[in-house]
Amino acid sequence: MRSVFLYCGMLVFTLLALVPQNTLAGSPPPQTETKPFILPFDSPPGPVTWLLGQMYGNTTGAYGNRRNFYAAGQGLHFGLDFSAACGTPIVAIGDGVVIGADGPWGSAPHNLLINHANGWMSMYGHLLEKPKLKAGERVQQGQPVALSGDPDATCHSRPHLHLEIRDAKNTKFVNPINLIAADWDTLALFGQFGRGFERDLDNPRQWQTLYDQPDGLRGAPLLNEYAKPWPPAFDFR
Repeated sequence: MRSVFLYCGMLVFTLLALVPQNTLAGSPPPQTETKPFILPFDSPPGPVTWLLGQMYGNTTGAYGNRRNFYAAGQGLHFGLDFSAACGTPIVAIGDGVVIGADGPWGSAPHNLLINHANGWMSMYGHLLEKPKLKAGERVQQGQPVALSGDPDATCHSRPHLHLEIRDAKNTKFVNPINLIAADWDTLALFGQFGRGFERDLDNPRQWQTLYDQPDGLRGAPLLNEYAKPWPPAFDFR
């Protein structure tokens, strides 16, 4: 019995030694590549703060709604969803200039659009209230800019933040995961409500990871009109 406890203790010690110390302290591990943006929260992830909910791209949820909610983005879920209680502070993911609040950018009941000097725009949706920022106002990376809300405006239905990164022309949606510095592999282990990615059985390896999801063009034809989808198609036409 003593040898079993000794073995378990050595195993735990070994695993902890493999984890960077700043990860144990609640910070993401060091990044091996430079990305221009940060996560939209100033608190670490957790069950009482926020969790990654639905991925960007060809998710099963977006596929089932490809002809209605996501038709404008070629059938893709064209942002990231973060589960968060109403009133959770949202920060700017990068330095920029406010385009406006509550504009025609979707993600009701309230939204915010920020233009960044590096050719991208960030859109924060399903906010609790109209942000107090004015068009033309400058914001800094990490500055509180809004409060997370609920698309149904109930705060008990499905409260979450919807975050998009678009090109400067506001015509293309891109995968925020490839532009935001974070430990995405770890974040994806918990809290998901997106149920993964839809699979085309004629091309089963296409678009099946966090990182290889396609860009979406506003108003272009659907990308995922599959003859043999998996999971089997459920359609809300």
